[in-house]
Amino acid sequence: MSSKKILITGATGQLGFELAQLADQFKQFEFILLDRSILDLSKPDLFDSIIHKYQPDYIINTAAYTAVDKAESEHALATLINSTAVATLARIAKNNGIRFITFSTDYVFNGHSTAPYTTDESLDPINFYGKTKADGEILAMTINPNSIIIRTSWVFSSHGNNFVKTMLRLMKDRESLNVVADQKGRPTYAKDLALATMGIVIAIEKGQQVSGVFHYANKGVTTWHAFAEKIKHNAGLSCQINPITTNEFPTPAKRPGYSVLDTSRIENELGLTIPDWEDALLDCQKKLDAINVSQ
Repeated sequence: MSSKKILITGATGQLGFELAQLADQFKQFEFILLDRSILDLSKPDLFDSIIHKYQPDYIINTAAYTAVDKAESEHALATLINSTAVATLARIAKNNGIRFITFSTDYVFNGHSTAPYTTDESLDPINFYGKTKADGEILAMTINPNSIIIRTSWVFSSHGNNFVKTMLRLMKDRESLNVVADQKGRPTYAKDLALATMGIVIAIEKGQQVSGVFHYANKGVTTWHAFAEKIKHNAGLSCQINPITTNEFPTPAKRPGYSVLDTSRIENELGLTIPDWEDALLDCQKKLDAINVSQ
C-alpha cells in the first residue's frame, strides 16, 4: 500500500521546517514540502490545481501572514493570506476528502483575562493580525467542520526569525536592552508543536474522531522580560535586561496583556505530555550553538 501523503505549506518557516525534520521519524507518510515559490498563500485561485497535482491525504497549513505590526497597514494582504487562503484550503480539503490542519494564535483573544484561555472562549482580537486569524478560523470551521485549528503562542525555533534569535543577536551587540515585562504568555518551541501536530495525524490514522480547536504551547507561564533573562542565562551573556511596560514600548498593533492558553484539551484527548518552556528553550539554544559551531 502506498504511503499516505501530507502536504505542508510554508515549508521553510519555523513550523514547516520542524515538521520537515520529522520525515525520518514518520516514514509511514510521504511529506510534500511546499514553500511560497510553489504554493503562495496570496494566490488562492491557484490552490485547486496545485493540490490536485499532489493528491494529499492531509494538508497541514503552516504558512501565514505573521507581521503583526505591518498588518495594521497591510489589511488586504493580511486578510488574503490569513482568512481567504485558509477558507480556500478548507473548502478544497472538504471537497476532496482531505484532512485539513491549520494554525492560529493567542492574538485572537483580547488579553483581559486572568485565567488561561480555553478552546471555546469567545474571540475578541485587539489588533488587525488577530482579526484576520480569527476570521480564518471561523471561515475554516464554517466551510469545513472537520477542520483542525491549533492555536499557539510565542513561537520560537532554531530556524527562521523569532524572539530567541533576535534576543541573542541584540545581547551580543549591546550592553543593555529594554524588554516588556507586563505581557504574560506561554512560549512554544516549534519542534514540540510539530510533534504534537503529528500526534493529531497519528490519532486520526488510528480512527480517533479529531476536529475543532486545540491549544498548544509549552508548559509554564512567563513574560517577555523573564523569557529574555532565561535566554541570557543559558547563553552566558552579560547584557543588562531592563524591564519596561507595554506603554513604554509603543507599537502600531496592540498586544494582549495576558494570552496564556489552556492546553488541557490536546493533553487529555491525545494523551500528550507537554515539555516545560525552559527545557524547550535550552534544547533550542543548544541546537543554535551547534549550528554556529558548524558554520
